[in-house]
Parts: sequence; C-alpha cells; structure tokens
Amino acid sequence: MYTHERAGDGAHPRCKPPSHETTRHAHLILPPASFLSQHHYDLIFNAFAVRQVARWNLPIEPAAPEERADWEIFNGLGAAYAAAANKPWKPLPAPELMIEAGLTRAGRVDPAHVRDAEHGLDLGPLEPSLLRRLETPSGKIECASPLLLAELESLAAQATAEADATLSLIGRRDVRSNNSWMHNAERLVKGKLRHHLHMHPEDLATRKLTEGSRVRVRSIIGSIETEVLGDAGLMRGVVCLPHGFGHDRGGVGWTRAATVAGASYNDLTDTASLDAPSGNAALNGTPVWVEAL
Repeated sequence: MYTHERAGDGAHPRCKPPSHETTRHAHLILPPASFLSQHHYDLIFNAFAVRQVARWNLPIEPAAPEERADWEIFNGLGAAYAAAANKPWKPLPAPELMIEAGLTRAGRVDPAHVRDAEHGLDLGPLEPSLLRRLETPSGKIECASPLLLAELESLAAQATAEADATLSLIGRRDVRSNNSWMHNAERLVKGKLRHHLHMHPEDLATRKLTEGSRVRVRSIIGSIETEVLGDAGLMRGVVCLPHGFGHDRGGVGWTRAATVAGASYNDLTDTASLDAPSGNAALNGTPVWVEAL
C-alpha cells in the first residue's frame, strides 16, 4: 500500500497518482487529504531547534468530503483488520486532541495560547535535560553495552570475510535531492549532474579507472551502471552513491524526473541484510565490486 500526498506541481490528490519507483510496488494506492487541511505539531525538527519553541499549525483549507487524512485511513484499516481477525481495536484520536493532550501534560504553556499564536511561542534558550532524562541503571549513556560490543566483534569478522569484495557502498544526500520527488522540480534538477559514484583516487588507479568513465557496480543482488568521480575525501575501500535516482522505469506523472540521469541505489541493497542490534535494514556498508564498462 502507498498513500500519495498532493503533488507539488498542482495536481489534485484525487487525480491518478504518478507511477514511479515507489508506487510501482503498491497493490493499492490511497490518496489522502492534503496536509494543508490537517492539524500539525512538529516533533521531529524541533529537536534541531536552537531555542525552545512551541507551535501549533492549524489547517488552512478544508478537506473534501470524500478525502481522508492519514490517521483516518489508519483507523479504517485497523478497524477492518481487527474485525476480520476478531481482535479488539482502539482508534487513534484526532491530531488536535493529541496535540492538546501533549501540551497539557507538558504543563509549560496553555494549549489555547499556543493554538492562537500564529507564528508559535518562543520559550527561551535551550536548557540541559539529558542527564535527568536518562533511565539507565548507571545514570550514564551506556555506549559500551554487551550487545553493542558483541556486534562490533561480529562486524570485524564480517569485514575480514568480505575482504575480496574490496569496496563498501555508502549513500549520500545532495542538498537538492534529499527526496526523490524533488527531481520533478525544474529549479532543483538544473545544473550539473549529481548521480555519480564517488571513489577514492587510489581505488580508481588500482582498478585502472579514469574519472568520468562509465562503470558497472555489482552487489550480490544486482548491478547498476553509472559514471565514477574521484573523491579524496572518502576512505580507501569506500564508494559513495547518491540516493533518490532511477526514475526511468516507465509510467506517468513524474515527467521531468524521468529525464534525470542516474541509477537507483536500491538496486544494490540486499533486502535480507539487517543491522542486528536495531533490527533496521542495513542500507550502508553494502559489499560491491566496481569494474569498467
């Protein structure tokens, strides 16, 4: 399933969504209401703020009667599954209720005051809080836990076993392509190309590769073709490929992005490879081979 947000080029969410490298995997595409029609309180980027702030973003346009917000879609799917599986289901409350409850529990500001502040509230400079929030038995940040130390030993053994792969692939984000949909904006994709594989000059020389030449990058699950650039800022044995490319697979909608050169990083990553301590997909450190075309 894939939920399609309102397109940046003016397309309405009820229109047929574009077919691209993400939606082509979906069995069902649900077009939710625009984020402009929903309540929002940022919990992610506030962590990078340089001052304490509180801001409640109110809807600026109404949702159409047939549209559903993400939380409403989730509630609908959850209720349907619970009914089919004969399990209990407790629906999520509306976002504005969750925001109000969170602000009330924090106790620092009146939720109504935050809601009425068009540009948010400045609550003053940041204050140290990490030590009082730690819940470890020692009261310290326990970086050297047995789980992590054991995993480090496992990684060292794995690196020795994969020495013949010679290169480890890591990703990167260009400032103008943090997300793949940005490639459908002309102002962001114009100028020099940014899809190249970056490699240390000594690794280039070892493989008798020249800067700008076409190469094949292989992993245990697939291969791509791209151009290679020398980058002395990388460690030897490491190659770096920008993510977010690979729009030339047919379909409609992303007409501008489809003309942007570049192969997909995801064609090289192994879906069965996991970071053991966290259980997350291992998207960096992928063993690859690079050879001239």
